[in-house]
This record gives sequence, C-alpha cells and structure tokens, in this order.
Amino acid sequence: MILEVTDIMEILPHRYPMLLVDRIIELDPMKYAIGVKNATFNEAFFQGHFPGQPVMPGVLLAEAMAQVGGVALLYPEENRGLIPYFTGIDKMRFRHPVRPGDQAIMRADVVKIKRSMGKVKAQCHVGEMLCAEGEYMFALQPGQATK
Repeated sequence: MILEVTDIMEILPHRYPMLLVDRIIELDPMKYAIGVKNATFNEAFFQGHFPGQPVMPGVLLAEAMAQVGGVALLYPEENRGLIPYFTGIDKMRFRHPVRPGDQAIMRADVVKIKRSMGKVKAQCHVGEMLCAEGEYMFALQPGQATK
C-alpha cells in the first residue's frame, strides 16, 4: 500500500515544518511501515546544520523514523486521532549522515503493543548505507489532530 503526503496528513497530526515523511511505500498496519524522506537543500535545518557541511540533525532523523512507525500504528480507523507520545528511546545510533540530495528510506516495525503502550524498532538507510537505528517506546493518547 502506498500513501502520498496528503494521505499521511490524514493519519499523523504533524504539519510543516515537523512532518518529516514524504511517502509511505509499504504498509502492513499495526505490523510495519516503510517510508521515504527526500532530503533537499531547501530544508531550513540544512542552512545552519552545518554551514558548508550540511547534514540532517540526528534528532530530526529520529523523529522521521518515529513518524513512519506512527503511520503503522495510526492507520487503523480505530486509532485515528490518537497521538503516539514518546515514553523512551533506546539503542539509538547514528551511523552515517543524511545529506542534501539523499533519499532516506525508513522502516519501522511494531514490536509489541499492550493497551495504549508499545514499542517500535526503526532503521534508516540511504541506499545500502545504514544511517540510524533505534527502539521507541510510546503511549497512544487521545488528541485532536488538525487538518
């Protein structure tokens, strides 16, 4: 199942400048999602991180990976409108920078869910290069998404 950015905005509450997923290229709801972030030099964060040596900030890469997991979790109709809040991040590692022109492919696997709490493992690759990986703990809470 492929989701365009307008479909993603129907699922996630994030909006510019914090929506960091451009497309979902594969999705099995409540199991896994694979998403794409096209890193362009026009992203505001590249202007100051770092001048002359632009790289995507690790915290934003971690957020993009979490958003891919959020799509897998929030796709089912009964979960729409919930917000996945971080309760923890474990084993986060940054292995290779994401630079302007890169296409980051992120996979998030739902490891477990018990009531409103759960865990997702995610990885980000550019081509064959592993850029980042980590485990996210979350709580699904009621929220009001804006469109």
